[in-house]
Amino acid sequence: MEGTPRPEPGAPQLRTLLLTDLCDSTQLVERLGDGMAAALFREHDRLVLELQQRWRGRLIDRSDGLLLVFERPLDGLGFALDYRQGLEGLGRAHATGPLLARIGLHVGEVLMWQNSDEAVSAGAKSVEVEGLAKPFAARLMHLARPGQILLSAVAEPLVRRAARELGGRGHALQWRSHGRWRFKGVPEVQEVHEVGEPGLAPLRMPKGDAKAHRDIPLWRRPMALAAEVALVAGVAIGVWFITRPEPAIAFSERDWVVVADVRNLTGQAVLDDSLEQAFRMSLEQSRHVNVLSDLKVRDTLKRMRRQAETPIDRELASEIAIREGVWGVVLPAVAEVGGRVHVSLELVDPHTRQTLFSTSADGTGIDSVLASVDRVTSELRAALGEAKTSLARDSKPLPKVATQSLDALRAYALGQEAFSQGRYTQARDFYKRAIALDPEFALAYVGVTRACNVLDELPEGLPFLRRAQQLRENLPGRDQMYLDAWIVQVDDPGRAADAWMLVSEMYPDFFPALANTAYALEVQNQHVQASEFASRAAVMQSEFASLSFELLGRLRLAQEQRQEAWKAFEAAAERSLPSARVWQAIWHAVSEDFDAADKAWPADSLLNLTHFDRVSIYLDRGNWEGAVQEARRVEARAREDDARYRQSQIPLAIALWAAGDIAAAKAQLQRAAELALVSVDVPTSVMDQRDDAVVALVAALLSQRIGDAQLAQRVSGTLKDKKHAGLVAMQPVKSLLVVLGARQELLNGEPFRAIAALEEVLDGGEPFQAHVALLEAHLMAGQVQDALREAKWIASRRGLAYSEYGCAWCQQGLNVVDARLARAHVKALSGKGVDAGVLHQRLALQSLSPAQVPAAHSGF
Repeated sequence: MEGTPRPEPGAPQLRTLLLTDLCDSTQLVERLGDGMAAALFREHDRLVLELQQRWRGRLIDRSDGLLLVFERPLDGLGFALDYRQGLEGLGRAHATGPLLARIGLHVGEVLMWQNSDEAVSAGAKSVEVEGLAKPFAARLMHLARPGQILLSAVAEPLVRRAARELGGRGHALQWRSHGRWRFKGVPEVQEVHEVGEPGLAPLRMPKGDAKAHRDIPLWRRPMALAAEVALVAGVAIGVWFITRPEPAIAFSERDWVVVADVRNLTGQAVLDDSLEQAFRMSLEQSRHVNVLSDLKVRDTLKRMRRQAETPIDRELASEIAIREGVWGVVLPAVAEVGGRVHVSLELVDPHTRQTLFSTSADGTGIDSVLASVDRVTSELRAALGEAKTSLARDSKPLPKVATQSLDALRAYALGQEAFSQGRYTQARDFYKRAIALDPEFALAYVGVTRACNVLDELPEGLPFLRRAQQLRENLPGRDQMYLDAWIVQVDDPGRAADAWMLVSEMYPDFFPALANTAYALEVQNQHVQASEFASRAAVMQSEFASLSFELLGRLRLAQEQRQEAWKAFEAAAERSLPSARVWQAIWHAVSEDFDAADKAWPADSLLNLTHFDRVSIYLDRGNWEGAVQEARRVEARAREDDARYRQSQIPLAIALWAAGDIAAAKAQLQRAAELALVSVDVPTSVMDQRDDAVVALVAALLSQRIGDAQLAQRVSGTLKDKKHAGLVAMQPVKSLLVVLGARQELLNGEPFRAIAALEEVLDGGEPFQAHVALLEAHLMAGQVQDALREAKWIASRRGLAYSEYGCAWCQQGLNVVDARLARAHVKALSGKGVDAGVLHQRLALQSLSPAQVPAAHSGF
C-alpha cells in the first residue's frame, strides 16, 4: 500500500490480517490445463491488485492463498466481500463452476519488518509479518467452509460497527455466530463469527478438525452422554422431554426463523389461521428475531413444486429454512389436555432436525390462547438472547396489540394474505371484517388505510387512519412508528422520506418501511438513493417482495439500467403481481420492441388500477389515433370523484395534441387544470393535494407550448397563494413551478433568464420537462452546442421518460413524445450551418403537434 509508514523494527502494531485459500486449486489446474489455468490466474492476480488498491491493503505473501494486512478492519471486510464476488465472476467467465475461497479475518498485534535489499534479491519477501495473530488468522481461514468468511471475536464487533459505512450493502450483510471453538496452539477458547452477503454466504457451522474443534461442555461429550442415557433409560418419555439437556443456541441478532403451520389438536378450526397469525405478531414485535413471511414460505413451496396448501410441518419447514438460508424453525402447537388449552412451541435446527428449545403454557378455555402465545414467544425470544430490557420495551400483550377475538384475528390474517398477493379489494374487505368483529383492532385500521392507498381511494381510507391514530397505544413500538410515518406521509408528504428512513433505521429488517422510503424518494426523483432502499426491501424474506421488486425495476429503468430493471420486473412477475406485467410491457417499449410490448400487456381484468402507460406506448410508436382512443377508454374507467380521474385528463390532452387537434387539446388542458385546482383548494389529504398540484402544472406547461399563457398564469397564481406555502416547497411541485416560470420567460423573449432559472434546479432530481424547456431556451438563445447537448440528454433517457412518477405517471406520455422528438432535434442540430434561432421558430413555441415536427426540420 503506497504511503504506509515504515514500521519501527520490533515494535508491535495492531493490524487487521486477512488470509485466504483458493479451494481445490490443484484440481482446477489439472482440469483446465496449464494454459487455461495460467490465463485464469492472471485475471485472478489483476483482481487482487485492483482490490488491494481499492481497500488500501498490503499484500504480504501469496501462493494458492493470500496474506494481506490492513490499517482498518472495515477495509479487510471490504476486500473479503469484493474478493468473494470477484471469484464468482471469474468462475462464470471461465466456465469453471463455482470458484470459492476460504477466508479468515482477525485483528491483533503483529511484528513487521523490512527485509534487506540483498535478501529480497535472493527471493525473500519485502516485508515480514509475525506474531500470534498470524497463525490465529490462519486457523480461522482453515476452519472456514468454501466461500465462507470467518471473523474472530476481536474483529467481529469492530467490523460490524463500521459496516454502516458501506451504505445499503452494509445494512444487507448477514451475520452469524458459530459458538466457541478451540484452536490448536491457542490456549483460550475463541468465539467464531461469520459474515457475508445474501445469496453468497454459506451461513453454516464450520466442520472442524484436529486443528480446530468446537468447545463442547463436558456433559455433552459422547462418553458423558452415553452415561446419561443409561441413567435415564427407565424414565418416562414425558419426564425426559421436560428435563432433557438442550444444545447451546448460536443465534445472532436479526437472524431469521420459519414459523411452521400450527399443529391444532383441539378440533377448533378458528385456531388454524388465527393462532399462526398470533405467533407471527408476537414474534414480529421483536427487533432481535426476524420471521420469514408466509408469502415467502408459499413462494418457496411453489419453487419446490409443492401445492401452496401443503401443510408446513417439521420436515418441510426445515427444508424451506435450508433453501432460504434461515437459521431456525419454530413449530407451534395447541391441544386440549385435561380440560385445559395447552400451547407449546419448539425451536428446531433445520440441518439436524434437532430440538434446540421447547416451552409451553396452559390456560383455561379458548380465550386463554393469546395470553399463552405471549408467554411462550417471550420465553423463546429470551432463549435466543434478547435482553430483558428489549423484551419489555418491544412487547405488548397480544390481546392489546391485536384483538381478543380469534375470529377478528383470522379475518386479519386473511387480509394480510390477500394483500401480499395483490388482491387489494379483498384485503380491504377482510380488514373491515376484522374491525366489525373488534372495533378496537388498531392494526386492522392501518390495513384498511394501506389497501385504500394502493387502490387510489385514499380519501376512503383516511378515517381509518385517524381511528388507528386514536388507538395508537394499542400498537407495539414498531407499528407505532409505522403509523406515525403514515400520518406524515398523508399530512406532510414533503417529510415522508425522512419519516420512513427513521423507521428503517430503527428496524433495519422491517421491509415495508424500507419500501416506503424508496417510494417517497421516487416521488422526488431521487432515483439513486431510492434504489438503495428498494434493493434492501426486494429480498426473498419480505412478505411484499413482489411490490418491492417492481419498485426496484422502475428505479433501475429511470437510471437507464435496463438489464437490472428487467431482472427486477421478472422477479415481480414470477410472484404473480399483475402490474409487473405492465412494466414488462413498458420495458419492451423503451427498447422499441412494440410487438413484444403488446404481447406482454395484461388483461384489464387482472389490473386493480387504471394505467396510463398504454397511451404512452401508442404515442411512442406514432399511433396518434390509437393513443386518443386508449386515453378516452382510460378516462371512462376512472371514477369521477377520485384522483385517478383528474389525472386521466392529462394523457387525453397529450394524445389530442399529438394527433394535431390543438383546439380540443386546449379545452382538455383547461378542464384538467380546473379540476385539479379545485382539489388543491379543498384537499382530502396533502398527499393528494401535491399530486393535484402536479396535474395542474403539467396542464399549464403543455398549454404554454401550444401558445396559451393564460392557463399557466392562473395555475401559478393559485399555487403561489400564501395558504399553499407548504405545498410549493415540496418536490416536484417546487421544481415544476420553476420550469413554468422559465417557459413564461421564453414567451416573453428572455431565453437567458429562462436558462439561469432552469440551471438552478439541475440537481440530479430535476423533472424531465426541465431539460425540454432548457433545450428550447438554448435554441432561442442561438446556442447550438448547448441545445445539442440537451437534445442528446433527452433522447438517451427513454427509461426515465416512462418511469418518472410526476402526477402518478399522468405526464408520462409528454415525456415519451419529447424523448422521441429529441432524436429529430439531435439530427437537425448536428448538421453544418445550423441556425438555432430559425430552428426554434419552426419548433418550439408554435402550435405544432409531434406529427408536424419532422417537417419543421427540413432544410437543415
